[in-house]
Amino acid sequence: MKALSKVAQKNRAGAIFLSIVSPVYRAEKLVERLVDEILIAIKPLGISYEIIVVDDGSPDGSWPTIQKAAFRYAPVTGVRLSRNFGQHYAISAGLQKARGRWVVVMDCDLQDQPSEISKLLQKANEGYDVVLARRAKRKDPWRQRLGSRLFYGLLAWLTGTRQDSAVGNFGVYSDRVIAAINSMPEAIRYFPTMVRWVGFRTTYFDVVHAARTSGKSSYGFRKKLDLAVDICLAFSDKPLRLVVAFGFMVSSIGFLFAAFTVVK
Repeated sequence: MKALSKVAQKNRAGAIFLSIVSPVYRAEKLVERLVDEILIAIKPLGISYEIIVVDDGSPDGSWPTIQKAAFRYAPVTGVRLSRNFGQHYAISAGLQKARGRWVVVMDCDLQDQPSEISKLLQKANEGYDVVLARRAKRKDPWRQRLGSRLFYGLLAWLTGTRQDSAVGNFGVYSDRVIAAINSMPEAIRYFPTMVRWVGFRTTYFDVVHAARTSGKSSYGFRKKLDLAVDICLAFSDKPLRLVVAFGFMVSSIGFLFAAFTVVK
């Protein structure tokens, strides 16, 4: 961990070095294990850290489990949203609370493995503000993988930007990146697009992706389609261009029809 130690030495005295933000929804059975595995992965690094677990209005017992973890471990902070706003709004709520020099965002299902965090930090030490975890081999059911490819393909076409279905929320981000994202006024929040929007030096790092051990993803194709449309409306002018083009086409057909009628 020599490279990581160099990064840690640059941190301000008494400040938190690493914040870990994880949104939670219907994950009552996963929260305790999530916190335990993060602690196992981070404690040997010898850095100051905090774990921010955001309950996105879960209808199960996720919040009492988060409260129990926060009572048991001092670095754990629980944030509870008043209702289910969605994963990316929960991430935004956690980022507002993060105080670390570096911030890790990861899903709660443990397919993003805490053991990969130290590798992402070491990669960031090479001079990057953003290190995105790329799932070299996704361990999801084929239907979910197909849905993700369709979602990212549609998103790429609507926004005119390159999208990679192997890259999600998992990654490490400098406090400069998080400050820029927190300052964005957009009502529609989609974390990966916001990361690209603010810029900063970015790289990718291949990580091991684990199979889901409990529950199932709450992101069906319908939700992904709605999300793609929301993102497009918030971050792209393509819908406006398509409407203008369609209007021009309809007007042209009308003009030709009127001319044909007059001539006849």
